[in-house]
Amino acid sequence: MTTTTKPRLLSLDFFRGLTVAAMIMVNNPGSWSYVYPPLEHSKWNGCTPTDLIFPFFLFIVGVSVPYAMGTKKEDPAQHRSLISHALRRAVTLILIGLALRLIFKFDFANLRFPGVLQRIGLVFGIIAVLYIKCSLRTLKWVFAAALIGYYLLMTAVPVPGVGPANLEPETNLGAWLDRLVFTTHHLWASSKTWDPEGLLGTIPAVGTGIFGILVGSWLRRKDKEDAVKVSWLFVYGFFSIVLALIWDLFFPINKSLWTSSFVLYTGGWATVGLAACYWLIDVQQRTRYLTPMVAFGRNAITAYILSALVPKLMSLIPVGDLSLQAWLNEKVWNNIFTPYNASLAAALFLVFLIWIPMAVMYRRNIIIKI
Repeated sequence: MTTTTKPRLLSLDFFRGLTVAAMIMVNNPGSWSYVYPPLEHSKWNGCTPTDLIFPFFLFIVGVSVPYAMGTKKEDPAQHRSLISHALRRAVTLILIGLALRLIFKFDFANLRFPGVLQRIGLVFGIIAVLYIKCSLRTLKWVFAAALIGYYLLMTAVPVPGVGPANLEPETNLGAWLDRLVFTTHHLWASSKTWDPEGLLGTIPAVGTGIFGILVGSWLRRKDKEDAVKVSWLFVYGFFSIVLALIWDLFFPINKSLWTSSFVLYTGGWATVGLAACYWLIDVQQRTRYLTPMVAFGRNAITAYILSALVPKLMSLIPVGDLSLQAWLNEKVWNNIFTPYNASLAAALFLVFLIWIPMAVMYRRNIIIKI
């Protein structure tokens, strides 16, 4: 844990905080039977607002890399130290992701190996090393190769034991690889035959991270005026969205497969969103009412970890014959609101609970670094 006064890009903290708060909200409804459609993931192809959250977070991880490493990268003597630190952080994120699944129920025989923090850790480690060792020109080629290569793998390579390449949930190449490497005991419990954070999908997810690096590197440039930076970011963002919609015609936008069109579509919207935040917050200095989201953004991983722990703890605290979580749902939210609004109220209440320690840490200028 460190205390810091180092200046930060306020718009990036705000954008990160908004993304984390949204992630907590959509992951913790009061009842999965009553969730408004925009707060659900798409069934397979397509993209809802909820589907934007995870790629936005990976995009933000990428944007943060040039700000964290840009100056030190210029000194080759520091590369080894930078890489070592990045890989330690990547491994730590992966281990935390696994530990969160074991802390309340130690069942290693059925432990799901892939996961959100695991993917974040893998992507961060890979893109950090690429950023340290490659020029931006090379990164653009890697980005293109990742998206095109993944497209060819998923649409041209036959699936062993299945037949021709396909994009169905259980029979695509990525699902086959996950079953081969992890076996069905260590995959997503809802399917046991494939995983939305599977191994092969790491390739395009790295593309999402590189997308963020390119945007972060553009924002850091000192030879361009802010108006020029923002204007071009809007152009890049909308161009990426249009290109994604064209690619969607034959390689559908799909979060579970993290298709190349999904990378371009979500990266485009993330670029537009960050550009708007940068212009309003860092350039125009419209900073009123930002504190709640900035507090989340300063300690995003801590907030995510708490979002995994707090609901579990609430389900273990007895209140009469019910758990605290069930008591709030049945005696409070369902007595005040309609079923859909009660489910949303429970999610927003959890966001508020987790915000409290984030706000305290923000006021004390404390940032927990992993």
